Amino acid sequence: MKNASLEIMRQMKLTGMADAYEGLLHLPVNQQPEAHELLARLVDAEKQHRAHKRMQMFLRLSKLRYPAVIQDIDCTESRNLSKEKLMTLADCAYIRRGENVLISGATGCGKSYLACALGHTACVKGYRTLYFNMNRFTEQIALAKTDGSLIKWMDRIKKAQLIILDDFGLQPITHEVKLILLQILEDRYERAATLICSQLPVGKWHEYFDEPTIADAILDRIIPKGHRIDLKGKSLRSPSKHLS
Repeated sequence: MKNASLEIMRQMKLTGMADAYEGLLHLPVNQQPEAHELLARLVDAEKQHRAHKRMQMFLRLSKLRYPAVIQDIDCTESRNLSKEKLMTLADCAYIRRGENVLISGATGCGKSYLACALGHTACVKGYRTLYFNMNRFTEQIALAKTDGSLIKWMDRIKKAQLIILDDFGLQPITHEVKLILLQILEDRYERAATLICSQLPVGKWHEYFDEPTIADAILDRIIPKGHRIDLKGKSLRSPSKHLS
């Protein structure tokens, strides 16, 4: 009967439950849990298995640039990043509140690495996350327009609870891309979070857009509810570490 139950669990794709049940079957009879405890353990095992599987899927689909984790972030006064500031973002409450994160700083100071660490944390906590380098972002817009999948592509972004736009402001963007970016931010406003990394100080973003009306509309959806991090310090780049 026990083997039959185990087989049924696997047929029903209750992998976490089946693995836990199989492990319990190998315990001596006097150490096996009572029915109510057994049920609780199996349900918890299945829940944990599904959460882990979802996390792995989110990490794979996010396409984060670096395999970064919060624990590796250097929080020092010289970097203008305190542990307290990092911890306010590590709990991902800003995602639930639909707030943004704006990371600025010179090249090589660790902006992208920090962004990817926050993205990794979001995936671990069950938030669908997407990472885009701005060049790749504009390329995907052009490709989606060409093959007629732009609406579908934008819907995919809309469903992500956190999107990361890296290397923002490095190269000019077209009027069309600005309008699409505005629509994406409008769709996400107070519903989901956007994290932006830029070498440009936030104060120069309006000038970067070079179209005052669009700039006002875009920044109005980014800045008021934005957590700002202005990283300082020397470049962290080395032959074995490529951060930005």
